Amino acid sequence: MAGVDWLWILHPFLAVVLVYPLVGVVVRLAVQTRARRLQKQNLPVTVGRDHSDLGRWLAAAVVIVVLIALSVVIGTKVPVAEFKGGLGRAIQLLLVLVGTIVSLLALWRCKRPGLRLAFSLITWAGVLGLGAQPEVWRLSDNPLTPAFWQSHYWAGVGVTGLMLFSLGARAEILRDIRMRRLHVTANVLAALLFLTQGLTGTRDLLEIPLGWQKSTIYACDFNAKTCPSLDPNAQP
Repeated sequence: MAGVDWLWILHPFLAVVLVYPLVGVVVRLAVQTRARRLQKQNLPVTVGRDHSDLGRWLAAAVVIVVLIALSVVIGTKVPVAEFKGGLGRAIQLLLVLVGTIVSLLALWRCKRPGLRLAFSLITWAGVLGLGAQPEVWRLSDNPLTPAFWQSHYWAGVGVTGLMLFSLGARAEILRDIRMRRLHVTANVLAALLFLTQGLTGTRDLLEIPLGWQKSTIYACDFNAKTCPSLDPNAQP
């Protein structure tokens, strides 16, 4: 594997060792928090706070891992000399990336509801803006097609938005029963999307060849599921 190939597996590596363990812990604490609130179990008073604190870390980790994935795909899809738009576009995309990270940090520290909403939307818009670049592969952009709902990218964008909602509305969720119910609904959906991401991410890893294999693999006809025959006299 070349260096670029290691960069391409950085996103799934971080998802496996960081995001999914956090998902398990946060879900477990969520169940305990609800059980304690309903007085079904005698649990420590700290479970709610632990759930909220780790939920913040989960939301931030999801955004960062997604940004890493998008940055690697955009930055390594083609050689630097062939990068569409040249230096000007590269600088623009870098500014979007930096602005998205700054917005996430501001959301993490901000207390005022209006600013939290604004920074949540700005962060998500940054993710969507980077994801809309032509270097980012998507099965489909049409929600009326089955391929759209099987897309690893769109499920990832969706779960990122749900995580940003939970992070931005954290204070309201703690004190408003209606927001708490919305939070539960949103995170049940997020849990389903995380399961989907595990499946589609594994599928996509099988379809991504190593750098030195791409010229041969991409010569295949993916619709007909055929590849050109290799010259048996060619040197390996």
